[in-house]
Amino acid sequence: MRILVTGASGFIGSAVSTHLAANGHEVVGISRRPPNPGLARVRYVASDLARASSSDLIPRLEGVDAVVNCAGILQDAPGESTRGVHHRGVAALVEACETAGVRRLIHLSAIGVDREASPFSATKRAGDARIMASSLDWVILRPSVVIGRSAYGASAIMRGLAALSVQPDMPETGRLQLVWLDDLVQTIVFFLRHEAPARQIVDVVGPRDWSVSDAIRLLRRWMRWPQPWTFMLPRFFSTLLYRLGDVIAALGWRSPVRTSVRQELLHGATGSGRQWSQLTGIVPTDIEAALAREPASVQERWFARLFVLKPLVFGLFGLFWIATGVISFGPGWETGMSLMREGGVGDPIASLAIIAGASADILIGIGILYRPTSRYGLYAALLISLAYAIIGSLLVPRLWSEPLGPLLKIWPIIVLNLSRWQFARTDKTHKQPAIGKCKRRAGRGHQPARLEDEPAEGG
Repeated sequence: MRILVTGASGFIGSAVSTHLAANGHEVVGISRRPPNPGLARVRYVASDLARASSSDLIPRLEGVDAVVNCAGILQDAPGESTRGVHHRGVAALVEACETAGVRRLIHLSAIGVDREASPFSATKRAGDARIMASSLDWVILRPSVVIGRSAYGASAIMRGLAALSVQPDMPETGRLQLVWLDDLVQTIVFFLRHEAPARQIVDVVGPRDWSVSDAIRLLRRWMRWPQPWTFMLPRFFSTLLYRLGDVIAALGWRSPVRTSVRQELLHGATGSGRQWSQLTGIVPTDIEAALAREPASVQERWFARLFVLKPLVFGLFGLFWIATGVISFGPGWETGMSLMREGGVGDPIASLAIIAGASADILIGIGILYRPTSRYGLYAALLISLAYAIIGSLLVPRLWSEPLGPLLKIWPIIVLNLSRWQFARTDKTHKQPAIGKCKRRAGRGHQPARLEDEPAEGG
């Protein structure tokens, strides 16, 4: 079969795409920022579902037998619209499928959207309604919080919190029926079969419910760390953290802690998996049992340790550069001028040099904090740090032997910059492939396997 997967570079979409491609199907993956294919035999196409019209999508559906829509975002942010992805984009996709004659659509929604607790669930419900009003053979899957071996979004923040030796218990959180990612993938595979039932809304949930704190403690045990000290986080402080997450999102970062998350967590993510098991024959996997079968490796432990550290490194590094610029314009002005004069540089060149350096520091700090320009800010920070080291050595070499080591301290800053740059490179996995790569057909030389031959049982 030839299958189109939207949101193909996300947590669920990538798992679905690679599973289908590995089983011989021709997979076309749509993503705003397609990754390099790597080992996956997936043909990625760059497209933003939030801005796509049906006429944009129709050419992508040529020869396609079924569509799996995994596209979704947590909350509105610069360049991201929940209504655009969950409602307008879904409407365009449905219209394109109807026009192109693609009958089967598997749509990933979320459990509890009927209560419309936040713009996330409200727009998800609007998209569901558009699908249900269509003539397609649709299936709407509403999973709870999905956990897998890889980490993304909610599962990533839970792993980060699990690494803390002193852990906060978040107030006002509901219960979660964590669902294993492999079960969800197998569910999608089941409903892609020609003879599978259609026009169904199916809750996909785990066999038992967890509190958020218990789920975090489970992940900590999985990573073989001792029991942590715990305390109840004051409500006002948790509210502040969610608001801070919104600010971080406004800077272009995908923070998993935002007000939408709080609104959803108030109600929890629970439901009945009876219909799911009756239709598919899948026995929901117990998360604890699944994790016990695959002990955490050093990679998981490193990820968890670094996850909470990462925003601190990003934030403090950006603020550091802004602070150096502000200080140079203010209380550090005379110190800077005296050093320039000691190096033989007089007015007005000294003043212009300090103004240029301070302005550059502030711009670099802003560039680092703003996600779309963060990588360029890091490049600039590395170059200007090296420039400061060279110029300082030439003009005032005694700074190498100063007790506070102003020139010596540049090198730890450069190392921190390089480590921060590695964070940015790791995030930048969604890289636009070359046009030639986009045109290559996935799985060339392989005969597509039949979906009917794939097992339906999970866990």
